[in-house]
Amino acid sequence: MGNDLVLLWLAAFPLMGSPGPATMSLAGMGIAFGVRKGLPYLGGILFGTFAVLVMIATGVTGLILAEPAVVRVLTVLAAAYILYLAWKIATAPILSATDRRAAAPAFSSGLVLAIANPKAFAAIGAVYSGNTLVEGALLLDALAKISALTLVILTVNSAWLAFGSSLSSILSNPRSGRIANVIFACLLILSVAFALLGP
Repeated sequence: MGNDLVLLWLAAFPLMGSPGPATMSLAGMGIAFGVRKGLPYLGGILFGTFAVLVMIATGVTGLILAEPAVVRVLTVLAAAYILYLAWKIATAPILSATDRRAAAPAFSSGLVLAIANPKAFAAIGAVYSGNTLVEGALLLDALAKISALTLVILTVNSAWLAFGSSLSSILSNPRSGRIANVIFACLLILSVAFALLGP
């Protein structure tokens, strides 16, 4: 099992940690609001991504994807919500500004984005279905993969928030900070477009 676990992590970390809607939004939150104000949003991303993992492990995802009308409605709602989050990042006050009254997106915002994130379903689904940790024991294998992938979810998402926050001190100038916020908002939109249009 040890070698299989290493192989799962070698596949999961780059795939699940690569730029996508959740990771780009977390980096943007880190730049726009810092780690402390971004923690509730991170909590929503973590909980939502864990929910996606459980849906994949239990087969619920297959039932949802079997209904094309439901998929279309969810896709439109997800795209609209991600555009809203991109706007919040782009227009967030720069951390050095005296007006820090703007509220960072909350736990519920992260939760909705994580569940609506097409990359999460694709990346987690590929890693989950492509690896076996416990041969001949379906339940134990599922529990082992859920545990291993939960560690990946915690690590990569926390790292993206910290990365964004580390840039905020460099980008405390109002002009460069605004440019960074807008760039990360655009990257969030592009990551969604690539996730929806990709194979």
